[in-house]
Amino acid sequence: MRYRDNELGHARLGLAISKRVSKRAVERNRIKRLLRESFRRVRHQLPSVDLMVMAREQAANVPGPQLLAEIDVLWKKLIAARSAATEPLKRADDTTTIGR
Repeated sequence: MRYRDNELGHARLGLAISKRVSKRAVERNRIKRLLRESFRRVRHQLPSVDLMVMAREQAANVPGPQLLAEIDVLWKKLIAARSAATEPLKRADDTTTIGR
């Protein structure tokens, strides 16, 4: 997950789930649905950032509840990282990575 500040007053989500994750569109769409649902639940708690979530190949084999739990941990890390940051990210290419 990568993020950078935005000036819109709310968080936005971008998804990148390639065919390397799964050749089957059904699996890629399942991951996207889970990510969107998780984002919808925590959107009001997130700072004003643009988020880009890039799934890895292992995500296709993870059961839904476990994937949601892992995503929730990433949201908590994001909230903690942004509340601890002293100044916003400034340049367009200035992004921060979470969850490696």
